[in-house]
Amino acid sequence: MRAFVPLIPNPHFLTVAGNFWPRLLDTARFPVEPKLYRTEPGVEVLLQSQYPAGALRGEMILVHGLEGSGESGYMRSLSQAGLDAGCAMHRFHMRTCGRTAHLSKTLYHSGLTSDLLWVVRELTRQGRGPLFLVGFSLGGNVVLKLAGELGEEARDLVAAVCAVSTPIDLEACARRMMKLDNRFYERRFLRRMFLRLLGTGRYTRGDFRGIRSIFEFDDRITAPEFGFRDGLDYYRTQSSRRFLDRIRVPALVIQAQDDTFIPFETFRHPAFDSNPHLRLIATRHGGHLGFIAGRRPRFWVDGVVLEWFEEVGSRRREWARPHSVPALRTRPSV
Repeated sequence: MRAFVPLIPNPHFLTVAGNFWPRLLDTARFPVEPKLYRTEPGVEVLLQSQYPAGALRGEMILVHGLEGSGESGYMRSLSQAGLDAGCAMHRFHMRTCGRTAHLSKTLYHSGLTSDLLWVVRELTRQGRGPLFLVGFSLGGNVVLKLAGELGEEARDLVAAVCAVSTPIDLEACARRMMKLDNRFYERRFLRRMFLRLLGTGRYTRGDFRGIRSIFEFDDRITAPEFGFRDGLDYYRTQSSRRFLDRIRVPALVIQAQDDTFIPFETFRHPAFDSNPHLRLIATRHGGHLGFIAGRRPRFWVDGVVLEWFEEVGSRRREWARPHSVPALRTRPSV
């Protein structure tokens, strides 16, 4: 696995560059097949699927981060890399995201796994599995939490999961976002969140009066929407850190130690030592979803994910051989 050498070792530069760096996705060679899935009454979510020519090597479902969509740069570049490698790529949209605000009566939140599980089960029913799940930022929390919730059952649905720049402790990350060096990002997130909620037709600008932080947004809007007592109850029950011990499929976590949104101390979790299915790759630099390399190929994470995909796939093929004895333990890497 190639070590990450950043273009510039500054977390804010890398965070911004990772967001705005152009990422090409060939929709002519690989046409997009959009499909809506009705996961519960009054809720439809969008899946954008693309398929390579020839035999499939596997299938990935990508899950975006806070206020992202299938058009987020990290979703596009990994989709292109996966297609070039012979994988079917499915870009999953959380409810109300990607211009689908009118299709759901409720919002999404950082621990909402039911929509993704519904889609995973449906694709599996169609014979599409085993599926690889890759989550970015908030989406990483969702895929880790889902794997932990499923426990042993995940093995029938999911080959492996990967989480990149993940807020595994939602409360710690919400408090970190309130710091001065993150104020620009927090205001940008809030503007986009307000606009998306206005697009549902269920909110007015007056509903957001006085909300100046993501913590206040979750306390006033997210928590009551989903029946949590308050923002703290939401954070403490929906953080994937509570589910890491229960994960029973290979799980790769990629995290920069200088991520300006996520305190790295949250990854000093005992599950990374005790759970043989977890592997942590902790780079010194990278910012938040900002792993832009100093030399080509620029999108370092895409290469790591595909290597992980190949490693897990090879292991599964080995398991399928008669009389093989699989090496189950994946040692954590920091």
